[in-house]
Amino acid sequence: MAMRRGLFVVVLVCLCPALHAQDTWMSVLLDGRKIGHMEIVRNHEGDTLTTRQALAIRISRAGQPLALSSTTTAVEDTVALPLAFSTETGMSKVTSGSHGSRRADGLFDVTTSVGGQVQQDTLGWPSGAQLAEGQRRTMLARGFIPGTRYTMRNFDPNSRSAIDVSMEVIGPEAVEMPGGRERLHHVRQTLRLARGEQVMDLWVDDQAYVRRGMTPFLGFHMEMVACDRACAMAPDQDIDVLRMAMIDAPRPMTQNLRETPMRYLVKVTGNARGELIQTDEQSVTQLGTDLYALDIGVGKHGNESPPTDDDTAANAWLQSTSPELHAAALAAVGEAGSDLQRMRRLRTFVSEHIDSHGLDVGYASALEALRSGHGDCTENAVLLTALARSLGIPARVVTGVVYATRYGGASRVFVPHAWMQAWVEGRWRSYDAALRRFDSTHIALATGNGDPWKFYTAMALLGNIRIDRATPLDGIMDTMPIADSAPAGPPGGGGMR
Repeated sequence: MAMRRGLFVVVLVCLCPALHAQDTWMSVLLDGRKIGHMEIVRNHEGDTLTTRQALAIRISRAGQPLALSSTTTAVEDTVALPLAFSTETGMSKVTSGSHGSRRADGLFDVTTSVGGQVQQDTLGWPSGAQLAEGQRRTMLARGFIPGTRYTMRNFDPNSRSAIDVSMEVIGPEAVEMPGGRERLHHVRQTLRLARGEQVMDLWVDDQAYVRRGMTPFLGFHMEMVACDRACAMAPDQDIDVLRMAMIDAPRPMTQNLRETPMRYLVKVTGNARGELIQTDEQSVTQLGTDLYALDIGVGKHGNESPPTDDDTAANAWLQSTSPELHAAALAAVGEAGSDLQRMRRLRTFVSEHIDSHGLDVGYASALEALRSGHGDCTENAVLLTALARSLGIPARVVTGVVYATRYGGASRVFVPHAWMQAWVEGRWRSYDAALRRFDSTHIALATGNGDPWKFYTAMALLGNIRIDRATPLDGIMDTMPIADSAPAGPPGGGGMR
């Protein structure tokens, strides 16, 4: 169970429309408490303009310190044509990054590195997508007349894709800044992400350089504010983001309830409305504007579409074509004669292989998790997903929450969690290697391909979700078993899901 790099890296580093000239320092705060800093350097040399943003954040997860860093660089020519981009992210002991450079034919050669594994790709630049300087010039051209609305396409180097951004000019405001009051233009961004919208308020100067930014995060406010270097580098304050992301349970979820199909009455507010997902194990019914009935453990084949080629493909985080990983999968499943048996044996293998559980791992790939045997729920999920894919079983990572009687000093809460789903016997089935079993307290918020950027928007929903009631679904027809009854055994034996 873990909170990852977090949406603050995505929003504050990748999606800012413009940055201040020369060398700018910013302090990063979460609900008024300082958690890090950002340095922004803008160099104009010859026919190229390079914008570099370096973010460093220090947080805690259940008392465990976690250092996060992200550096993004954008290179553009004199008319803001994208020439190159790069990003590097560090999470405690794990680093990843990518670099792309424009070719003569307009395509980009992209090199991606995750845990020392390098992958080469070719990227067709998304139509209309802009980097930092292009975004700034668009804002400047549109002006700051209150009520002005327009749309931009911002390129995110981390996901290597374009994100549509709706812009609205709120108007001029006198803003109190660490260095004194500044008259700035208030502009509101609405980012059209894969799993809903993310709103960010910006205050920019007359040249469209960002001086202050604020966005909701886990029910709190993430803020960055320009100041001098001494201010930005001042000591950070301790804040536990895992505790902030927890959701209070409406009742104790005893073991018998966990093994029973359940109905949750869930209230979802803000931009998160409508973002609960349907799966073959989870049905969502809207009861009102922000009220939903969430049924878990009621088997309905066809709630979701069958798998696609993407659900068996290898990628930088799920290295399912690795001979090392494939050999581990073959050894784990032995002579199992069906995908159901194979998944049970793979689940057992991963549960026993990752025997060192710690929150000090930022985010490891499947191959790193296999080699180290270290991690938490996410390492369990990505490794099990990659092992399944290596055997041709469609699989994907699930992000959501799960009930914990006590965790991180809190009692009776739903905490951020990750597990996986495999396509077995004609439907998507969940397997949780970290907890060794899947039960009706697993609430899914998003599915993805192992890339951490795929599920950060799901984590942003947590501050907008409240669980008001939990009721057993006695007498419901077509219920499916929540967990296999066989005890977990050694690789090659039976096991719980």
